[in-house]
Amino acid sequence: MKILVPVKRVIDYNVKVRVKPDNSGVDLANVKMALNPFCEIAVEEAVRLKEAGVATEVVVVTIGNKAAQEQLRTALALGADRALQLETELNLDSLQVAKLLAKVVAEEQPQLVIMGKQAIDSDNNQTAQMLAALTGMGQGTFASKVVVADGKVQVTREIDGGLQTVALTLPAIVSTDLRLNEPRYASLPNIMKAKKKPLDVKAADSLGVALESKVNTLKVTTPPSRQAGVKVESVAELVAKLKDEAKVI
Repeated sequence: MKILVPVKRVIDYNVKVRVKPDNSGVDLANVKMALNPFCEIAVEEAVRLKEAGVATEVVVVTIGNKAAQEQLRTALALGADRALQLETELNLDSLQVAKLLAKVVAEEQPQLVIMGKQAIDSDNNQTAQMLAALTGMGQGTFASKVVVADGKVQVTREIDGGLQTVALTLPAIVSTDLRLNEPRYASLPNIMKAKKKPLDVKAADSLGVALESKVNTLKVTTPPSRQAGVKVESVAELVAKLKDEAKVI
């Protein structure tokens, strides 16, 4: 069984994000980049399925410029077998990414697609659902447990009321939640081995997908600073502040 894992290059979660002076976007100059944490969980789950003998090959794919190869090498060091980069300098929206991934799915014919439920830069939580719609494959989102057996994948997913388990006929798409697993650290020998693993590069615009974005970013600003709290002397004063100042009641 082949597993396809889409991954994304994002700002490292430990870095304090800076906004450009003209508010046109986030300043990426001299900023540490990393593999999206949810994508890292997806890679870990795919590698575990391979180690368990369920999968025979793990393929990782990313969309971005040449610098994104760093994150593909990271995924290869974590245990993926080969990598594919769809190279573009454009900043694509979720639908364009899903359409490009649908082309990759058609070429690679994976039995299972495992991907992070969202990227920590845009937080859209859209691509997995869009990819499922475009490919006609079943989807299990927010997975906290994945079991593959007898041509099906059972996905335990977190919902508002607790846990829900769905059974999907393969091929299927699964998006990972934080509690699915704890990703391993890449060992030095595996980092060295990753340099020799196959990494193919294709031009994103060669797949027949229109890459002109339909989404325009009007303005990016930093969140307002949190104001200091105040002490109230009575319940009546608290209620008055909630009503008159906070306007939440």
